[in-house]
Amino acid sequence: MRRVARDELVDWQTFAEERAALQPAVLAAKALRRVHVGEHLTFLFENALTIRWQIQEMLRAERIVREKDVQHELDTYNELLGGPGDLGCTLLVEIVDEAERAAKLARWKRLPECLHVRLADGRRVFARVDERQRDERKLSSVQYLVFPVASETPVAVGCDLDEARGEHVFTPQQRAALAEDLAS
Repeated sequence: MRRVARDELVDWQTFAEERAALQPAVLAAKALRRVHVGEHLTFLFENALTIRWQIQEMLRAERIVREKDVQHELDTYNELLGGPGDLGCTLLVEIVDEAERAAKLARWKRLPECLHVRLADGRRVFARVDERQRDERKLSSVQYLVFPVASETPVAVGCDLDEARGEHVFTPQQRAALAEDLAS
């Protein structure tokens, strides 16, 4: 998958001026790549457009201008895309009640190892996990995952953890978007 290049980024003030015009395309891309599994799991499959938007939003929100800080944001967010043939994904564990969320995140420390995409031939490819998103006590409610699919477009995404078990079968439009991302 194509990563965001430094020359694609603009300064935060220019982005602030262009933001409203750019936002509809980003929201459309995210809507096509956002899927729900079960009651609490939302997967957002990332691509260069969604990652570029996130970088620009950080530069704008934090008023980042120093080149080394811009490069840090670029490197950090590009890491979410994985490498060639990978699908990068942000997982949101969405539990409104704070006490319930805390209890489940403590019990669900194994969740990342239970997340997979299913390929057309039935094989399941499990996520590579960012270990910075959990500690010995609990899991973060935001997880950064990479599915090493070797450029094969998945047909579904799922979870094998008993309390969050489920699967979402991608629509033809979603599969086409993921295939396009993998080919970039």
